[in-house]
Amino acid sequence: MDHPAPLVTRFAPSPNGRLHLGHALSAIVAHDLARAGGGRFLLRIEDIDGPRSRPELADEFRRDLEWLGLEWEEVPAQSTRLASYAAAAEGLRARGLIYPCTCTRSEIVAAGAAEGSDGLIYPGTCKHRPPDPDRPAAWRLDAERASAETGPLVWEDALAGPQPVNWAGLGDVVLVRKDLPASYHLAVTLDDAADGVTLVTRGADLFAASHVHRTLQALLGLPVPRWHHHRLLLDASGEKLAKQRGSPALAERRAAGEDGRLLAEQLRLQHLALGT
Repeated sequence: MDHPAPLVTRFAPSPNGRLHLGHALSAIVAHDLARAGGGRFLLRIEDIDGPRSRPELADEFRRDLEWLGLEWEEVPAQSTRLASYAAAAEGLRARGLIYPCTCTRSEIVAAGAAEGSDGLIYPGTCKHRPPDPDRPAAWRLDAERASAETGPLVWEDALAGPQPVNWAGLGDVVLVRKDLPASYHLAVTLDDAADGVTLVTRGADLFAASHVHRTLQALLGLPVPRWHHHRLLLDASGEKLAKQRGSPALAERRAAGEDGRLLAEQLRLQHLALGT
């Protein structure tokens, strides 16, 4: 008799800014789903964002999670996995599925790129022209070729149900950045597979990214998890909480003597009120 795979969730923050309530909710959702299913909750530090990554923040994150009353297993940080990113990119390059792109953001805007579900939709400027060896290049996934190779794909969200892979609003996304060995799309897909994650929990703002990640799983022969995209906490102006807008840090609340476990319970109640 086949037994279902153990439930494994994860929280994967980047140490380029302090955690706020939105991060706390994501960690709590992942933690509680794992505990309810008798599974494992992992912490993975996504620390390859160049000089923006601050090692001291990883320790702060651990103190924040402990303050919230969460328990976790820590897995290797992204900075230990660079060889796996390079190998995957080389394999895709050898199959003609990624191509170099030297365009800057301003050039992409000037080309009339439309805003999509994952940022600007790349207009394909570099797709059919020889690379310029004198300019740094990112590597983009050729979505048309990738889709032709994989055929129709489906991924499943625990809340929204089955989702046919749809590249509308995405375009040829970057898999290897000019300044980093992997983009979020490539790194997180490989990391979740390596860590045995079976339920990817994250905010609804990353819903569209799952079309990319399901495609990469098919191209790279990786296991396919389920997804759970929870609704976001919003600030008083109706915007999602974000480091860039100075959302209050958990560490500041902790230093002020606030009860982290009580805060976690309040966030759980807000989560239930959101219906997700």
